[in-house]
Amino acid sequence: MSTEPASTPQANSNDAYLSLQGVRKEFDGFVAVDNVSLDIRKGEIFALLGGSGSGKSTLLRCLAGFEKPTAGSIALDGQVLNALPPYQRPINMMFQSYALFPHMSVEQNIAYGLKQDGLKRDAIAARVAEMLALVQMEKLARRKPHQLSGGQQQRVALARSLAKGPKLLLLDEPMGALDKKLRSQMQLELVGIIEKSAVTCVMVTHDQEEAMTMATRIALMEHGRIRQVGTPDEIYESPNCRFAAEFIGSVNIVEGKIGEDENDHVTVVGAQFPVPIYIGHGITGVSGQDVAFAVRPEKVWITKDEPRQAYNKARGTIEDIAYYGSHSIFHVRLPSGLKLQSNFANQKRWDSDGLTWGDAVWVSWDDNDGVVLTA
Repeated sequence: MSTEPASTPQANSNDAYLSLQGVRKEFDGFVAVDNVSLDIRKGEIFALLGGSGSGKSTLLRCLAGFEKPTAGSIALDGQVLNALPPYQRPINMMFQSYALFPHMSVEQNIAYGLKQDGLKRDAIAARVAEMLALVQMEKLARRKPHQLSGGQQQRVALARSLAKGPKLLLLDEPMGALDKKLRSQMQLELVGIIEKSAVTCVMVTHDQEEAMTMATRIALMEHGRIRQVGTPDEIYESPNCRFAAEFIGSVNIVEGKIGEDENDHVTVVGAQFPVPIYIGHGITGVSGQDVAFAVRPEKVWITKDEPRQAYNKARGTIEDIAYYGSHSIFHVRLPSGLKLQSNFANQKRWDSDGLTWGDAVWVSWDDNDGVVLTA
């Protein structure tokens, strides 16, 4: 995609490098993207994360120009893109399938877009050499795509996407074609290449681990809407709704009502948990309001002896144990029927502190280990 014409209208100036304001996309009455507004900073790797049908891919296609928004505006570096066709946008996209030309060598694939732009041969050769060095593919420049591994093909596709120096790089499920082991390796490698190139990047993925590993910030999408935007640790540790808590990682959910809500604490009470759940901050709620309390399994401790704390503890029975090598997950059933998970790192060979199926135990956590969810 080549650069945009100078006659393109200018967006309102703001601090965002990429700005989406009220973007909506309908297909025959079906709303795929519903009033999305986002500000993305220059140099960010920004992830659109969500399940199938969440609208993330449609939103990416709107950025690329393959779909025209029904309403709203998209601006990049102060320039509105809505009316521009894909080939006039300063944007390149790397597809999940990589879309490499099978009859061309690695260097020919990388050079393709530069030739289409009419660059001189020397300039093309210099840029291709720069891209080959960036993705560490110099020794494989003459090979065809079928002679490369999946990870090598991905690097070639990335080099081709970066060769024209786009202002924005779009990644569509970048690890979808790789096996799990290679995917983990390539996540960090891809981030390193993108950071060296200093390009702003928006990626789409349904894989929470991929988003958490690669992205500077994440927008969590559901039913065409943004549910939460934040850094990976913000979304994991401080989800703003039940959907966010349950979509990212594993979580224990306890249903209840607000008991007390003061500046320095809130309590959640209910039939599922035998004592009030104490959280070390207020939420500006209403006494008696229905809420849910969320706590991650790694924050839940299991002991045979009763903890000394007055809150956030309950007696139960170990109903199941799942051994994953690096860690084990204990499932503890409370008398109310609520089942809680506790995640323990296996720091030594299997003994799990002598805990086993059917043991009577106590579960507990600290005051600031969980969050109250009102939506």
